[in-house]
Amino acid sequence: MDQTVIAEKVKDGDTRTVQDYIDETPFWADGTSVPDGPMSGMQWRIWWLSIAGKFFEGLVVFMTGVALPLLAKDWDLTAAQHGMVGASTLFGILIGASALGALSDYFGRKPMFIFEIGLFTLFLALIVVSPGFIWFIVCLFGLGLALGCDYPTAHVMISESTPSRIRGRLVLGAFGFQAAGALAGTAVGYFALSLDPDVGAWRWMYGAALIPALLVLIGRFYVTESPHWLAEMGQDQKAEHELNRLLQRHPPYPPQFNLPAAQAEAAARKESGYRALFKKKNRRALVLASVPWFLQDLGTYGIGIFTPTILAASLGHKREHAQNVADIVHNDLLAAKGAAMVDVLLLIGIAVAVLLSDKVGRIKLQVLGFIGCAAGLFIAAQSALFSDDDPLKLVLIFAGFMLFNFMTNLGPNAQTYLIAGEVFPTKARAKGAGLAASFAKVGACTTAFLFPILLADIGTQALLYILVGTSLLGALVTWLFRIETKGVTLDTVGVELR
Repeated sequence: MDQTVIAEKVKDGDTRTVQDYIDETPFWADGTSVPDGPMSGMQWRIWWLSIAGKFFEGLVVFMTGVALPLLAKDWDLTAAQHGMVGASTLFGILIGASALGALSDYFGRKPMFIFEIGLFTLFLALIVVSPGFIWFIVCLFGLGLALGCDYPTAHVMISESTPSRIRGRLVLGAFGFQAAGALAGTAVGYFALSLDPDVGAWRWMYGAALIPALLVLIGRFYVTESPHWLAEMGQDQKAEHELNRLLQRHPPYPPQFNLPAAQAEAAARKESGYRALFKKKNRRALVLASVPWFLQDLGTYGIGIFTPTILAASLGHKREHAQNVADIVHNDLLAAKGAAMVDVLLLIGIAVAVLLSDKVGRIKLQVLGFIGCAAGLFIAAQSALFSDDDPLKLVLIFAGFMLFNFMTNLGPNAQTYLIAGEVFPTKARAKGAGLAASFAKVGACTTAFLFPILLADIGTQALLYILVGTSLLGALVTWLFRIETKGVTLDTVGVELR
């Protein structure tokens, strides 16, 4: 774009917010507007570094599903201990999302953005050398703390640095790397088993993420602080400085930044803490952000973590009554292959969500997704009506799980994350998103711990029917408490909390 033909079009006396500057597009010298301005290098850097948390979450949680049979053999785990392995990371996310993620409302987005990946890297290194089950559980919990902190922190880092018109696409694009991580976790597990067919191969699985985590940690030191947050704190000069760094382009626009109203607004605004989130006028946003997310996590994490286990129990070539290492590895490889096939639909689902979220809207996609999840689980449940040697049994399981994975990432798994970071104002955004994520992970922990127990006690079909019901309930709650945030700027989103 030629520098000589770009001009800034500013009205006299114009006072703009941080988001106004971020949303601004350039004008040609004759006054004709440019439809879309390019993202700056810093905006893309923040986005790329933000995707790491979601990728690592998918990697760790879904890789644990592949590692679980090896861990069970290595340490002779009971059914309850199986549940502890599945729930530990999720319980850490539950605590970390609100206890650590909310700290970015006090200390800033960037410090917590760095801290959480550092914490993740530390516990990842410790888990590789875990001497026993208890230490392994502690390390999984530590990983969860870091990943929980990432839920609100990475979301606000993206949403507070990007244009409103594409905010949904960018946030969901980053969130989609959870699905990429899930697929990568399954692939890492498969290759680790192929190269080292031994029960100790699970250590290689977790160790494979160490170098990428270190690179992300280094990169996060070189991003900007959120100008939105600085303006809310009344730090006008710092906000303008960081806004200038954030929007550095060639040719440069806007040529200068002026936030005269930022300090006055921040001084006039009352403190918005957790109590504000529970006020009567704000409960609708809190319910919308929290309850559907809780309901979708019941299904997503239960199905996701134990997909290899369910497939291993359903695939016809499984070696029954596996006792030796060779049989266990064989069954685990077989399940990993099946899980990878199913997990591909997670990527397709999020890709469609990225394309449609800023066009169709968050609420419609979430309702449709919940209904689709229920349909997928219902189809999978019908497999129990057929014998193990009937090919239709396998068709129903794969069709049901693939439909579930596609619809959950098209709808609730993606949209609940997006909505939770949009319906609260800047000063309480991390608190609100963190609280919603923590409440959601109560559902994830519950299903991860109880899933293997219920699977043994009531069977696959009854368990899937329960999840059909929770999915339909999620659709109903979403519709009753709907707040559409498509295309709304962050300066007006959640204004009732101010």
